[in-house]
Amino acid sequence: MNDNQLLRYSRHILLPKIGYEGQEKLTKSHALIVGAGGLGSPVALYLAASGVGKLTICDFDNVDLTNLQRQIIHTTQSVGINKAVSAQQTIYEINPEIIVETIQQKSSEAEFITLVEKVDVVIDCSDNFATRYSLNRVCLQLKKPLVSGAAIGFEGQISVFDFRHENSPCYHCLFPDNGEEADLRCATNGVFAPLVGMIGTAQAAEALKLIMHIGESLQGRLLLLDALSMEWRTIKLARDPACAVCRSDF
Repeated sequence: MNDNQLLRYSRHILLPKIGYEGQEKLTKSHALIVGAGGLGSPVALYLAASGVGKLTICDFDNVDLTNLQRQIIHTTQSVGINKAVSAQQTIYEINPEIIVETIQQKSSEAEFITLVEKVDVVIDCSDNFATRYSLNRVCLQLKKPLVSGAAIGFEGQISVFDFRHENSPCYHCLFPDNGEEADLRCATNGVFAPLVGMIGTAQAAEALKLIMHIGESLQGRLLLLDALSMEWRTIKLARDPACAVCRSDF
C-alpha cells in the first residue's frame, strides 16, 4: 500500500484484528456484487470505502425514481442510467483508488461461472429466486463463499454459505426449489427504507470478514431481523443430507 492508502485505511489498520495484513488482503481482493439496488447499495459503498481492490457489479436494470427511497448509491441525476454504471460513478467519488467493473446485462449461469471463478467472495443482493439458486449452484461448484441477503416489508434475513468448508449448507438446503416459490418484490409489496441498509451493511461486514479470515461468519446460521420490533433472531442451519444440490453423492 502507498502512503495515501495507509492514511485512507488507517482506522482499519488500527484495529488489531485487521492491521496492515488484513487491509492488504482487502486491497488485493475481488468481490462480485449481484444487484445494485437496496441491498447492493450499502454493500458496494462499504466494500469500496473499506478498500476492496476490485468490485464487479452486475445489474441490468435502470435507476427509477421509486428506487431512490432506499437505493442510496443512486441520486436523482441517476434516473434512467443503468444501476451498475450509476453505482460505479458514485463509488469513484468515494474511492477512486479501486477498480469497478460493470456487467450491464442479465447474466446466464454460464456467464456467472466465468465471473465467479475470478473473485474471492460473492454477495447476492438480487431480488429473485432464479438468480439466488443459480449463484448457489455456481458458488458450490467453484467452492466460493456466498453471502446471501433478502429484505421485504419490515423483515430481512442474511446468511453465509461458505463452500470452502465441506460441511456448509447451501441456499437450496434453506429454500428447496420445488417450483412453487413466488418472488416477493419491493415494487408490489413495499419495503421499509432503512431495512435494506441494515441487511446490506451486515452483508458487507460478512464479506469483509471472509476476505480477511477474521471473526466468525454466519455459516450455519440464518440471521433474521424484524425492524418493527427491532428484534434480531438467529436460527441454526444444517446441511440437508437429501439436498438436491449439495448432497455428497452428487
